[in-house]
Amino acid sequence: MSLDPLLTQARLLDAADPLAPLRARFALPRDAQGEPLTYLCGHSLGLAPLDARRLIEEELDDWANLGVEGHHRARRPWIGYAELLQDGLAQLAGARRDEVVAMNSLTVNLHLMMASFYRPQGKRIAIVVEEGAFSSDRHAVVSQIQWHGLDPAQALTELAPPRGQDLIDESQLTELLAARGDEVALVLWPGVQYRTGQAFDLGRITAAAHRAGAHCGFDLAHGMGNLPLALHDDGADFAVWCGYKYLNGGPGALAGAFVHDRHARSTLPRLAGWWGHDPASRFRMEPGFVPAPGAGGWQVSNPPILSATPLLASLQLFAEAGLPGLQAKSRALTAFLEAALRERYAQALEVVTPGRPEARGCQLSLRVRAGREKGRKVIASLEAQGIVADWREPDIVRVAPVPLYNRFEDAARLVAGLDVALAAP
Repeated sequence: MSLDPLLTQARLLDAADPLAPLRARFALPRDAQGEPLTYLCGHSLGLAPLDARRLIEEELDDWANLGVEGHHRARRPWIGYAELLQDGLAQLAGARRDEVVAMNSLTVNLHLMMASFYRPQGKRIAIVVEEGAFSSDRHAVVSQIQWHGLDPAQALTELAPPRGQDLIDESQLTELLAARGDEVALVLWPGVQYRTGQAFDLGRITAAAHRAGAHCGFDLAHGMGNLPLALHDDGADFAVWCGYKYLNGGPGALAGAFVHDRHARSTLPRLAGWWGHDPASRFRMEPGFVPAPGAGGWQVSNPPILSATPLLASLQLFAEAGLPGLQAKSRALTAFLEAALRERYAQALEVVTPGRPEARGCQLSLRVRAGREKGRKVIASLEAQGIVADWREPDIVRVAPVPLYNRFEDAARLVAGLDVALAAP
């Protein structure tokens, strides 16, 4: 397969893509000559929606002109700002409006959720996670176990892929829960494994956890805005996510959480703050805490307006694109890239990410078969050619053709860049 036919095919697919105009609604990073880079790193940081600047400037103007009155008189009053994000987040999460809330950062939200949903008692003390979980999640889990005066050596159960493999079979988890479920207090699982790109059946995992008598929560940092989600129907107790990857909210963006509506008026213990108080009586400043119904009852602080604003711009683009169209393009674009990689580089690269569309989002993780030294040269070469991907030790290059702003041509350009990178000594 020569590259020219691949590029020609890519351009034909782009010309027929109904979502292609969305690319012009994002700021594209550029090289020193002003040419757009081939950006395939939305799994790490999404691109900036152009409308974000305008919306932030409007908030700054309202702050300058109104001061404290902006809480009630701004064009988007600040008092209810987090609620402006609920409809868009609920649609992406497959949830009811009151089941989602925009707040804090992912790990802060994870701690808030575990304060309520990790309640070890008797022999039921274990938290089940994947071996190789994102380090921030593992730190949070270990610290929660220790907070309860327990030993992580006894209370942390880490599930690894079979020896010599990269991917976890969900049956490993269901079998563990069937055998040792009476020891498990919480299953905390990713929607997408950050290193391999493997996506999981959240409904199956939730059902297995609940059969065992455990709570079930998900880290959707790499799932929200990437996977088709149905958190309400799947029955998860909670989920958390960040706002800066596929949600395009900017570096350190406002994160979010889901709490199933069966817990809407829960008496579970929680770490409370004033913004989680029922809005009807929040400003009475009375000593008793009355939680707001739904996920909003887990808020602790009023929303950071300038951090929340870019999410408004991004969620509008998701709404314009429509989830069916985005998912169709995501599958087609990822499959196009995968097919080219497998045909062209089977001897040099291993596609670690599952081939089944339902077992992945748009991320592809590529193992450089020659090892770390060669892999570091490959990622450096791609960077020198204006292709933005990222590296995970010891031998993985991660790329993500994001359907909101990436083209089929970007996939073809990555293939051309790998031609150069892999041929170099």
